[in-house]
Parts: sequence; structure tokens; C-alpha cells
Amino acid sequence: MQAIYTAATGLKAQQNRLDTIAANISNVNTVGYKSTRVDFKDALYNLMENPAGDSMASNLLKGSGVLMNATTTDFSEGRLETTNSILDFAIIGEGFFTLENTQGEILYTRNGSFSLSAEEDASYLVSSQGYYVLDRDGNRIALPKDLTGLNIANGTMLRNEDGELAALGIVTFPNNDGLLAAGETCYRPSETAGEPTPLEDARIEQGKIESSNVDLAQELTLLIRSQRAYSLASRALKTADDMDGLANNIR
Repeated sequence: MQAIYTAATGLKAQQNRLDTIAANISNVNTVGYKSTRVDFKDALYNLMENPAGDSMASNLLKGSGVLMNATTTDFSEGRLETTNSILDFAIIGEGFFTLENTQGEILYTRNGSFSLSAEEDASYLVSSQGYYVLDRDGNRIALPKDLTGLNIANGTMLRNEDGELAALGIVTFPNNDGLLAAGETCYRPSETAGEPTPLEDARIEQGKIESSNVDLAQELTLLIRSQRAYSLASRALKTADDMDGLANNIR
């Protein structure tokens, strides 16, 4: 049974890895997407049948299969693409845009492909998901319907010919690895990530977006390795099942 359990955990672990690789490859062209990877560890336990004995022959090294260690996100910057769109923004260096979703939850993203939402009271800057973009004070950013002359000044300040309008809310976290994926290139904070801190010296480039940081060549290499490991675990499971079947028939 131990061999079957070990092979089965190997199959499950490699399936999780294949799912992660598939998600990365499918988002290779998604604006602001950050690649993820699955790390594994081999769990080995020493079963001491007679720890007080003089002989070590009774010590059994027993494997307990393959265990997932962690799923980590690579927050390195993606390549900048020029769009020349007046409402496209890319963060240079670290930082996240601050968003408010339809449930009022505060989320964070590197996707700066924005648009204008025309509502009864005003026109608001929104993300590609329709979430409100917030300023440095946590308020929704209202913009005039006529965007002529809209530009970025002093790093994050939106202004037009009439003057300053609002400053984009750019924040950082003590530990980006603690951020939780919320879907659609957005993240929500956790206790591990720490409290968001406004980035005073943030720099934004207008008319550009940050592309996905997925390395397609690396993902395809990992895909081949994972497929071979999955195949090996599958053969190990079949061999263990055949051996157990043979032993049962002998009895």
C-alpha cells in the first residue's frame, strides 16, 4: 500500500504542476499577469522500530510520497508595450494600482489598461474588469469626459489643461509573496503580506502597458519535465498495483 500511496501522491502533485503551467501559458498575452510556479518537497520519515537496539538493521527509511511545498508568484516586471492610449499606464519599478471591485473590496493589480466609465454623477477611471481605480486617498478618480490634454505629472499625478485632477494610488507591501490571487490579475492582501504602504516616489509611464512576465520557453520546458514525471508516477502506480495483485493471488 505504501508504494501505491507514494505513486498516487506523485500523480496528484504533478497534476497540480501541470495545471499551474497551463495557466501560465494561457496568460502569456494577459496584461499585468504574473507567472506562478509550484515547488515540491520529498517527505522522508525515519521509522525507528527499535531505537534502543544495538543494530541499525531494524531502522526503515520510509517514503511518504511527494508533497507540495508552496505555490509562489513571480512579481518581476514584465516587458513594456507601447499602446499610445491616453488611459494606459505602466508602473516603472515596484508597486501596485489600487482598485475597488463591485463588492467594495480593495484589490491591487499591475494591469494599468484603464478606461472611462460614464455614470449619472460623473465619469470614473476604471480597470479592464470594470473596477474603480482609486487615488492615493482611497477615493474613486473622476475624470472629465473630454480627455484632451490628459497626462501624468510628478510621477503619479493626473492633470489636464485646467490643472491637477487626482494622483493614482500606488502602494507597496513588505512581502509581495503574501499576496493572495483574486483572479483577473488582481491580488488581495493577507497578514503575511503586511499593510499596504503608499509609494511616494512611484513613476508611471502613460501610453504603455506591462505585458505578462511569463517565459514561454521556460514553461514549455517545465511542461515536458512534468509530463515525463507524471508518466513515471503512472507506471509506478501500475507496477505497485500489479505486485499487490500478484501477492493476493499467491495467498
